[in-house]
Amino acid sequence: MPFIDAKLTVKLDDNQKNKLQAKLTDVVSEAFSKPKAYIMAGIEDDKSLYMDEKKLDKGAYISISLLGSASKPACQKLTKEICNFLSSDYDIDGANVYITYHPTDLWGWNGSMF
Repeated sequence: MPFIDAKLTVKLDDNQKNKLQAKLTDVVSEAFSKPKAYIMAGIEDDKSLYMDEKKLDKGAYISISLLGSASKPACQKLTKEICNFLSSDYDIDGANVYITYHPTDLWGWNGSMF
């Protein structure tokens, strides 16, 4: 039931988007013990992101919504993993990455609530 909303300043081709989606899905699935079949991801590239009132050449915002709770240690580990592969695969420095976590008990799917 997680939803991963990724916004990156860099332009990605379809292969890079697929690779990013797969990597994000893998690490989120592992971090929160959620089945990959229920993880949805949105990838938006070539976005304008600003920090300290300056447009970032290379930056990212990742928002992860999930059903249930999220422990701080799990989020810390996941934050490190995401920043590491954004740096190695997309040349995005971790200092230009924000990641937010949004646990909720209210999640709808297929006309009903979990």
